[in-house]
Amino acid sequence: MGIRSFLAFDLPPQIRQVLLNLYSEVSRSSLNAKWVRPESIHLTMVFMGEIREADLPLVIDAIGEVCLHYGPFPTALQSMGSFPSSRNPRVLWLGVDTDLERMSRFRDDLEQRLLPFGIQVEKRGFHPHLTLGRFKKLGKKTAELEELLSKHRGLTSALCSLNELILFRSDLRPAGAVYTKIESWALTGHQ
Repeated sequence: MGIRSFLAFDLPPQIRQVLLNLYSEVSRSSLNAKWVRPESIHLTMVFMGEIREADLPLVIDAIGEVCLHYGPFPTALQSMGSFPSSRNPRVLWLGVDTDLERMSRFRDDLEQRLLPFGIQVEKRGFHPHLTLGRFKKLGKKTAELEELLSKHRGLTSALCSLNELILFRSDLRPAGAVYTKIESWALTGHQ
């Protein structure tokens, strides 16, 4: 039996408050998108997919070994955008301002330690972001989307610290995914 899981940072209260304010605005828009509930938004580092329950203790040890070496990540929100572009949006996101090189190295180290458990290495470059919503079908650039992106292009938040990596279990339900914390690791290292 497998456990659908991912590694992520929970968001500090100052960043979560900005998200709540934005959610109230975007969820009232007429954009054809499925909005992510603010309480479900995390900064995902590694989507692990299904891991075997029998491997869970070894997976937890492997993640813990990587976390021992890294310190907290100073982070703030930075702008709003859409993937793959504003002309054909699929995802509306908030950017994250952090030490990208160090956070990318952290993600890469986690993936390398998790290879023996069938976790795939992400081939795309690491672009930390928070997903606000997914367009139900390939969207078209609209005046409303352009206005929203323009309005929040300079969005920022207070500088916060991401101090704890969390292993979440993800159970898919008709009303949406339910996330349960399995384990967490404080980042107390010097990298």
